[in-house]
Amino acid sequence: MKLLNNMRCTLVFKNSFKKFRVFKISCFRDSGLAVIRNAEIPFHINSIWPCVLFIFFLCLPISCSAEKEVAFSGRTMGTTYHIKVVAGYFKPTSGLQDKIDARLEAINQSMSTYIEASEISRFNRFSEVDTSFPVSDDFFHVIQKAQQLYILTKGAWDGTIKPLVDLWGFGATERPDRVPDDNTIQDLLNTVGFNQIRVSDERDLQKKHRAITLDFASIAKGYAVDQVSGLLKAQGIRDFIVEIGGEVFAAGVRKDGNKWRVGVNVPDKDAALQDLYKVAQLSNLAMATSGDYRNFFERDGVMYSHIIDPRAGYPVQNGVAGVTIIASDCTMADGLATAVVVMGKENGMALIEQLPKVEGLIIVRDSKGKFRDFPSSGFAMHSE
Repeated sequence: MKLLNNMRCTLVFKNSFKKFRVFKISCFRDSGLAVIRNAEIPFHINSIWPCVLFIFFLCLPISCSAEKEVAFSGRTMGTTYHIKVVAGYFKPTSGLQDKIDARLEAINQSMSTYIEASEISRFNRFSEVDTSFPVSDDFFHVIQKAQQLYILTKGAWDGTIKPLVDLWGFGATERPDRVPDDNTIQDLLNTVGFNQIRVSDERDLQKKHRAITLDFASIAKGYAVDQVSGLLKAQGIRDFIVEIGGEVFAAGVRKDGNKWRVGVNVPDKDAALQDLYKVAQLSNLAMATSGDYRNFFERDGVMYSHIIDPRAGYPVQNGVAGVTIIASDCTMADGLATAVVVMGKENGMALIEQLPKVEGLIIVRDSKGKFRDFPSSGFAMHSE
């Protein structure tokens, strides 16, 4: 029994007992991958019309509205999250937000530098050298990704950048009245460098320098997106989109069967959030964007961005206004977007092109404030 272009129902004889026959009724997509409903129903052996009528009424809701779209939103990590899931007509979703919020709270309690008792805050206060500091599974997974990014970008992304972030007023401290002097910056560079942390397979860390601290701000939201996505998949939901603070993972398709559409903001300080530079179409992919246009300050006519080159100690001023990365996981996309801003157009694009299953868009601002974009070789296939 075909109901819609992508929906079909079957009636299969199972067995008999006394004067009844038992039929199994299944409604599913044409692909056969997603069963919408199963039921085993007994009918009197001499009665076929109740069976026909039952199938009709069983399948009627499916033909009218086979799936529903449910939205969730809230706050986490100092920002907002928005989630849409496409679920079967009878798929329960009432307790889903509580599970999402609990998962996000656990990640925040591990990785927020603004929570004094968080795992990362305790590590930052830990001053013992060559002494093991055990960490949780979440923390260990992120530190492994951090180490990978540090090596991959040759230090352009560095999770130990916290002293410089605080110095420039983009962390826990207030914005400086004047630009930090070079001597102060050079002194702090001695306390920056991911190579000064040993990462053990036994799930613990060791500091080589007592003043080393961590800041996961540029990958924690991406990790949270990945974790919530995993939670949804574990609940049997295959079509959804998760967005936390602008970082996104989109799985499957929308309710209308099309890919998810995600906008790239115009990378300008005066642009509204709804002003879009490009729109990407995503399915089973993550997307993250980083730029110099949302978090910055100006001194003497010079703009200083929150994106700091951990190798030099200064905010980047290389003309890159924004970078969008599309990858298979959002943690990597999040970190790479920041790293490519630091690396600049040429080096950043060279890195993107050498990475499998990674695409990117680099937007450069010229001296007149005009934008030029430079997509990677495969970016166009994801762009409208």
